[in-house]
Amino acid sequence: MTTSAPSTPDSPATGFSPSAFAAGLLAALVGYASSVALVVQGIAGAGANREQITSGLVAIGIALGLSAILLSWRSRLPISIAWTTPGVALLATTGPIEGGFPAAVGAFIVTGLLIMLAGFWTPLGRWVAAIPKPLASAMLAGILLKLCLAPFVAVTKVPETALLVLATWVVVGRFARLYAVPAAVLVALGAMMLDAPGQALPADLWPRLTFVAPVFTLETVIGLSVPLFIVTMASQNIPGLTVLASYGFHPRVGPPFLVTGAASSIAALFGSPAVNFAAITAAICAGPDADPNPARRWQAAAMCGVGHLLLTGLAAVTATVVTQSPPILIEAVAGLALIGAFGSAMLGAVQSEEYRTPAVMTLLVTASGLSLFGIGSAFWGLLLGGGMYLLHRPRPSPQPAAEAAE
Repeated sequence: MTTSAPSTPDSPATGFSPSAFAAGLLAALVGYASSVALVVQGIAGAGANREQITSGLVAIGIALGLSAILLSWRSRLPISIAWTTPGVALLATTGPIEGGFPAAVGAFIVTGLLIMLAGFWTPLGRWVAAIPKPLASAMLAGILLKLCLAPFVAVTKVPETALLVLATWVVVGRFARLYAVPAAVLVALGAMMLDAPGQALPADLWPRLTFVAPVFTLETVIGLSVPLFIVTMASQNIPGLTVLASYGFHPRVGPPFLVTGAASSIAALFGSPAVNFAAITAAICAGPDADPNPARRWQAAAMCGVGHLLLTGLAAVTATVVTQSPPILIEAVAGLALIGAFGSAMLGAVQSEEYRTPAVMTLLVTASGLSLFGIGSAFWGLLLGGGMYLLHRPRPSPQPAAEAAE
């Protein structure tokens, strides 16, 4: 695996790094606490029952944990792996899927195969990268809009709890932005348990995998697999690579795509959405706080993978608490975790005047929940926005004959 990393000749490249160990575990805890509620909601939104949700959490933890350990160890680069936050947001807002959860599992498998194909066949990755950034950002913003409104909708439905969660997010974010969402999640979980003291946890809390026989339909491949692949590539893999490059790390993209695509397809059989490059946690593991010596920062990414493997032990408890809680409160917590991503997506969508109207069209169609022929709104938003851009894009004016003759 040919890679490059910044060199530090005055520091040893070998040996255990306590700071990288701590940074990796911190990254795992922050990533898990910030968005596990969204993952549960996404899997549940695809039609999974509680047993399948627990299995999905176990499978996705194993897939991303082993992928991170393997890729960072083999390459000696801090390649952090995470679940597809925009992808599970898409699942949470898509609505009922024809064919139920088995059809969603079929779509997850196809998404993993497409990621693998991007590793084998580089033109596919270039085609995804060639999708105009404003349109890809607008599609993501449309997916996230409903969830980002949820914290404020929750104020009208569960005002005391929602205001407490919002206040925690604001106050903690003022002093330590990285911990704002985990703190809000802890407050929300505490409120859920106080509001429903009699809710029963499963007798057997041991995390288990449950096989789901996949069902493949053209509608879910077009309406779910393709949007999942696009948002995973455009909103996770490409930004993740950009974060690594900003710290001087340049891995070959083929092997990580092959590993994460294969892991996604296998884990999908047990209810897991896709795994991919991390972005936020990548900054924790790849930055100087992980270790002053860049050559040892791969240990942080590997430890982040170990942390996610350990966190699979909470799958049954997490699935039970989240699924027995008011849905609007879960959406509110998930929405707070996505506000930053929504802001970045909105900025990317409207920054270019040339793409502004097509991007707004993409956003509105995606956010509308439009479904035609069993195909969801994310696909139609990208299609209609791209069509509008092609129809109205400015054409170069013809040169005068005299200038042409010269």
